[in-house]
Amino acid sequence: MAISLSKNQTISLEKEAGTGLKKIRMGLGWDPVKPSGFFAKLLNSDSAIDLDASCIVLDSDKQSLDLVWFRELKSKDGSIVHSGDNRTGEGDGDDESIQVNLEKLPANVKHLVFTVNSFTGQNFEAVENAYCRIVDEVSGKELARFVLSEKGRHTGLVMANLSRTSAGWDFTTLGTVANGRTAQDLVNDAARAVRA
Repeated sequence: MAISLSKNQTISLEKEAGTGLKKIRMGLGWDPVKPSGFFAKLLNSDSAIDLDASCIVLDSDKQSLDLVWFRELKSKDGSIVHSGDNRTGEGDGDDESIQVNLEKLPANVKHLVFTVNSFTGQNFEAVENAYCRIVDEVSGKELARFVLSEKGRHTGLVMANLSRTSAGWDFTTLGTVANGRTAQDLVNDAARAVRA
């Protein structure tokens, strides 16, 4: 059973997996807040929320090396692959996911920072049931889950990061609010949020 994490908590993914991790998937899920009442439904017939999951790749100096997002679905080296854009948040399960082949990541990659932003500019007051989770792609086991409970007028969130250590990969939940319509807008926020 996956560990449910709170904000600013770190775990060793190697320990959770029970074996050396080879491939992981970060899944992001959300639902649009459903309007209530007759007039709310008339005024807000389109309740779709276009959230975008992204992965910002940083080196040990927290300098950006690469960016995987809906406009660039694969990292330069092919080790990170985005599932594609989900523009509504409708349906069960992960709405967007990012797969990472940890064994193929270049040696200079120290941090993988996962972010989410609202491309259409709706803020996080319009989002509910949001989460991110890490799954071992080889075994299919969910290793960790983080509920994104930060409501507010922000349009972005630095969700979590994977950091390479001498013992493997650590997963840290962040939940740092930010503003921006694309992952490019969140690169500096991501670098500041990561603990060295």
